[in-house]
Amino acid sequence: MHVDFLPDIILGNIFSYLSLQDLRNSSLVCKRWYSILNDEDNDVWRLHCIHKLAEEVLSSDLLSSTPTYKTKLKAFHHAWNPEDCSRNIYIKPNGFTIHRNPVAQSTDAVRGKIGFSHGRHAWEVVWEGPLGTVAVVGIATKEATLQTQGYIALLGSDDQSWGWNLVDNHLLHNGDSQGNYPMLNNAPKYQVGERIRVILDCDDNTLAFERNYEFLGVAFRGLPEKLLYPSVSAVYGHTEVSMVYLGPPLDG
Repeated sequence: MHVDFLPDIILGNIFSYLSLQDLRNSSLVCKRWYSILNDEDNDVWRLHCIHKLAEEVLSSDLLSSTPTYKTKLKAFHHAWNPEDCSRNIYIKPNGFTIHRNPVAQSTDAVRGKIGFSHGRHAWEVVWEGPLGTVAVVGIATKEATLQTQGYIALLGSDDQSWGWNLVDNHLLHNGDSQGNYPMLNNAPKYQVGERIRVILDCDDNTLAFERNYEFLGVAFRGLPEKLLYPSVSAVYGHTEVSMVYLGPPLDG
């Protein structure tokens, strides 16, 4: 039987065995294939999610901000990089959460799998354990260090990283405090479990944050035109931090 006569459900099952690169190429073949692959919640993407993602994470609320199977799969491919983190950090089986081992007098960091130099991108960070004395969320280049002795704000300690210390509400870059954030009198401190949305605008070279869907304003301007990676640094033993990539931010 010619492929043109195959039912959509059969084509979908065939597509589920292709790599993501092959799926991108397949979507360019004809309008019908594009239509099938443009449906982000069909069996193609559902089966890919089942093959790639742990059942635990698919049934949890961690990916509640990624409503379709395709966006969940995209989040997985942007998640924390197990090959790009401190030796004192490991990625949990769900693929989205780091666990920091209880190592004394050490600060440890991790980067995401994919960096950005163009476009606008948003991701959520959730601190699922104690913050300790320093807990920083932000971005870093590949040149930023991922481990150091002592308990410091590692993310933001050099000119290759930019961070927001959730413990004292300070912005950090190049080893210096860039002021309080957000710019509010008696700004509330981060509470464990709250969702921080990080918004990187590579077209405008800015970094901003939201907390519980409230926009807090631009934190950093004049970012370099380099690959910038989602990153966090932590000091507290057994603390866990999850990151979920969302795609382009929704304005308004």
